[in-house]
Amino acid sequence: MWTLVLVLTFFLLISGSLVHANPAPPLKCVSFNLLHGGVFSGLTGETQDLDRRLSMVVKELRRLEPDILGLQEASTGRSRGNVAQRLAAQLGFHYVYAPASFRVFTSERANAVAAWVMNLTEGPAIVSRFPIVSWTAHDLPRCGRWTDPRVLLTADVQTPWGMLRVGSTHISGNTCQAEAVASVIQQQQNSLPLLLLGDFNAHEHTPAITHLTQKLGLIDTFRLMNPTTPGLTVWQRVEATAPTVFRRVDYVFFLPGKAFPGSVRSSRVILNTPHQLPDGRTLWPSDHFGVLSEVEAFPDANSTQPQPGGRGQNPMLR
Repeated sequence: MWTLVLVLTFFLLISGSLVHANPAPPLKCVSFNLLHGGVFSGLTGETQDLDRRLSMVVKELRRLEPDILGLQEASTGRSRGNVAQRLAAQLGFHYVYAPASFRVFTSERANAVAAWVMNLTEGPAIVSRFPIVSWTAHDLPRCGRWTDPRVLLTADVQTPWGMLRVGSTHISGNTCQAEAVASVIQQQQNSLPLLLLGDFNAHEHTPAITHLTQKLGLIDTFRLMNPTTPGLTVWQRVEATAPTVFRRVDYVFFLPGKAFPGSVRSSRVILNTPHQLPDGRTLWPSDHFGVLSEVEAFPDANSTQPQPGGRGQNPMLR
């Protein structure tokens, strides 16, 4: 009897030590502006080699093995299809998409007609290795630019270690839009860890960004891990033979949840290498470079949260 008790006790101790030795892995999070080709690209068919650029992006993302992607300038059209859906399908991921373009009328029917005539919608998307259980598209204020609608897309993602809130947005750099993004985050804020991924069209020292970092407390993951590195992400001419970037406007922001302090493990610029085409031309993945950050958002892998289902395309599409 005592032998059996000792054996069971030893087994439980070993099992417990194994659990604690198996921490939740850091989440690999990417922000990337895909470059749709321009507001008239659906009419002209000139998408700046979108199909080839998308193939380059998918190949690199497969190598990097990210978990969460916040996309900007994800687009749809009759010939290009749904670009976020195409990328998600090739990665075997889930996705949600929120068009921002042509939301200029009070009538949704009029907006739909405008998008059909222009053969284009574009906006932010979230692509996730893990199931997306809910999502919301938030219209942002125009801030004096009536023809420039912007959207913040937020989603709750079920990881194996707990729920994660993710946002993706593409704002004009205006402080009032950044304040609106912060307001949405504050209204939704609870105990969940949060990632905000986006093209903010603003340098890190502008009021738009400092409002998010200083007043809301978001962590600029790249700057935290690279105090002196410029981290330039725009603007890259896609057919240039050399880098042309000169500003940093793309960010991966992180806000730990209340149950776990979280940490940032690494951050770097990605998708910043050109490819040589068969005809000798140079092609870059986009006019933006991407940003990849690894964050620890959960304490360990011994979670009672439900496990994600099989990979596949999320049917939710706006």
